[in-house]
Amino acid sequence: QVQLVESGGGLVQPGGSLRLSCAASGSIFDINNMGWYRQAPGKQRELVATISSGGRTNYADSVKGRFTISRDNAKNTVYLQMNSLKPEDTAVYYCNAVIRSGVGLITYDYWGQGTQVTVSS
Repeated sequence: QVQLVESGGGLVQPGGSLRLSCAASGSIFDINNMGWYRQAPGKQRELVATISSGGRTNYADSVKGRFTISRDNAKNTVYLQMNSLKPEDTAVYYCNAVIRSGVGLITYDYWGQGTQVTVSS
């Protein structure tokens, strides 16, 4: 089975930085898009950033210039470097990856369990 494990969340002050990591493990044939989504209390889950297998990136307008998504294909890992954090960035951040399993070559849309990011003074 494929699993996404997230790390790096925590409590930071406004203007601070945080780096999230998400590693995919299991029987993996290949990974297409990877990305980060977030959900604040009382709000719907929203896209933060995505990155294709070829390295093309897409960002929500609210994080452009502050967040950087990257991936290490050899490690099956996607990162989200978050700088100049604002209280509005407070949310549970979820890793997402479109992965074709090495068993049966079936593609699924996988989600991590979420990691809490709190930006507060």
